[in-house]
Order: sequence, then C-alpha cells, then structure tokens
Amino acid sequence: MSHQVYAFEPPERFVAGTVGAPGERTFFLQARGGGRLVSVALEKVQVTLLAEKLEELLLEAQRRFGVDLPDTAAVDTSDNEPLDTPLDEEFRVGTLGLAFDVDTATVVIEAIAVGDEETDEVEEEDDDELATADRDRLRVRLTPQATRAFIDRAKRVVASGRPPCPLCGQPLDARGHLCPRHNGYRR
Repeated sequence: MSHQVYAFEPPERFVAGTVGAPGERTFFLQARGGGRLVSVALEKVQVTLLAEKLEELLLEAQRRFGVDLPDTAAVDTSDNEPLDTPLDEEFRVGTLGLAFDVDTATVVIEAIAVGDEETDEVEEEDDDELATADRDRLRVRLTPQATRAFIDRAKRVVASGRPPCPLCGQPLDARGHLCPRHNGYRR
C-alpha cells in the first residue's frame, strides 16, 4: 500500500486551528503552499504538546548551536484568520515528530497518520519506525520566526476553549460542572 507525503519546505502558511463550538471543537494543522492545501486532524492535547515541545526545541537549538531566536514581541503573530477552505481532512494524526536541521537552521515538523494497528503496548523503536514507514505524513520545514508564530497561535487556539474550573482544572461546561473537589455536590 502506498503512502502520501505532503511536504512543505517552507509553507506559505502553517497554522493550528479549530472548527466547532468550545467543548465540541475539532483541531487541525493546516499547511498551504505551492497551490496546495493540506489539513490534518489531531487532538487538543497534541496541539498543546506540540507548542510546548517546539518551544523547548528552539531553546535547545539556541543553547547548543547558537541559533538566533526571535523575541516573542518581535514576531508578527497577527495571523488570526480562520482555517482556509475547503477543509478536507487528509488523515488523523497519531504521531508527531520534531527535529532541528542545523545546516539550514530550520525546524522540521512531521505529523504521521494513525495506523490501523495502533495499540497501547510499548513497541521497540525499530519496530515503531517500520510501522510508521507506510503511513501518510505531513512534513513542514519552518524558520525559527515562523515556528515562534506557530507556537503563539497554537497557544491562543487552545486557550480560546472552555475556561478551566478554578478548583479541579477540568473544562467548565455551560450545562453545569460536577467538580470532583466537591464530591459531586453543588453549593
């Protein structure tokens, strides 16, 4: 079975975004460039972790390789536009990979599709590489400035959902919230 690799090196636009009302949102990564538009679905926690790990990767690249990182205030983070249409999901993301290419001073993000044989068991690293070799993937190469802009937008998208409960941290629901800290009792 053949797999599709959607490569954008670099994309015109690479963003995280959502469709739907808070509490029922579907999260997407979307890349546009060269007349192509690719959207892949993923979970909210994956977007959160991607932003966190990208920040760590940029800091490590600065520490180890002396890469000049853009100041958060200096980066143009004004991309508040909605996701581009048509919004056709190419695949659902199962695995995210990050790398820093020292030669080009760019960040490489790879989103790999969920496989049919996904299990909760821990596999050997070599087996895992073989298992993901035949899956669709989205590969994006970003400059540190574009990476910083992606991180800032991803954080805004995640934070724009339902506010957390001040006691337990779980999302508040407009229909009511049974907080475990209250043992299910309302006051």
